[in-house]
Amino acid sequence: MYIKKILLAILIVGLIVAAFFANFVYKAMLKPNTAFNNETAYIFVASGANYQEVRSQLEPLLEDINSFDDLAEQKKYTSNIKAGRFEIKKGMTNNDIINSIRSRNLPIKLSFNNQETLEKLAGRVANQIEADSLSILAAMKDSTFLVDNNFKLETALGMYLPNSYEFFWNTSAEAFRDRMLKEYNRFWTPEKIKKANDLGLTPNQVITLASIVHEESKRATEQPRIAGVYLNRLRIGMPLQADPTLKFAAYQLPKYKNTVIKRVLNVHKDIDSPYNTYKYRGLPPGLIAMPDISAINAVLNYEKHKYLYFAADAKRLGYHKFAKNLAQHNANAREYQRYLTSQGINR
Repeated sequence: MYIKKILLAILIVGLIVAAFFANFVYKAMLKPNTAFNNETAYIFVASGANYQEVRSQLEPLLEDINSFDDLAEQKKYTSNIKAGRFEIKKGMTNNDIINSIRSRNLPIKLSFNNQETLEKLAGRVANQIEADSLSILAAMKDSTFLVDNNFKLETALGMYLPNSYEFFWNTSAEAFRDRMLKEYNRFWTPEKIKKANDLGLTPNQVITLASIVHEESKRATEQPRIAGVYLNRLRIGMPLQADPTLKFAAYQLPKYKNTVIKRVLNVHKDIDSPYNTYKYRGLPPGLIAMPDISAINAVLNYEKHKYLYFAADAKRLGYHKFAKNLAQHNANAREYQRYLTSQGINR
């Protein structure tokens, strides 16, 4: 009788322990443990982050952070943190969440367009990946990298082709730069390089000219004709006389800092800068802005014609009037100048 009581007591204790264990397993591994209403939430785990930093992001998203702590400790996640962007779906259990944040680093869509400088590009990219703008800029300007890949500071911006790309959020500055070099080399197919060679230009020079074309017109349908004008001028040794290069040269001077030049004047033509294409023949040393891919292709596939001039069209803003001789061009230019004056745009 005494032994039966002992066995019964052991059985009851065992059942209680089993119940506690089952409850623990249920709460820790099988019970949904999300506290947000959206279908998904994301956390961003920085490189070198510790468990407390991850926990601080998870706590507002979970119903019971303590049960998550227990399982994270058991599964050794607390000492094996992975960096990246991770997805937590509504209704996930602690086990699901740990499996997700330890092995399912999700890529992001990184995009940029028409950044005027490396500095602005670095800032734009830093808003989308873990690396900060200073480290990205340092990687972009690394002298050894530039020399090894036939770039200069003046042409380095041309390596970054505006588009959307898939990256992991925890991509380093150097890894971002190196990936962009791969994209650049992928863009410059043998066919494109041959087209550049046929124009007597290097890829860097094509992109430099494309930056001028892009600043002249954002309309892809008109860019090949504008490219044709500038290539005609280069062939006969005529100065490019591109107004956007005057603006670029002016903006490098303290006098024009934080100003917007809406009307190019004769005073701008006197600025002594290698980017002043009224003063100096040929292409400027580098880009004046980041061109769209459409502008690069416009140079490579320029329209063949005999136009040497173009002026903005006062009756179709955003478009241009083209001319083969200076007399016709001057008439077109005067018409647009009268329009600017009528709008009170004097500088």
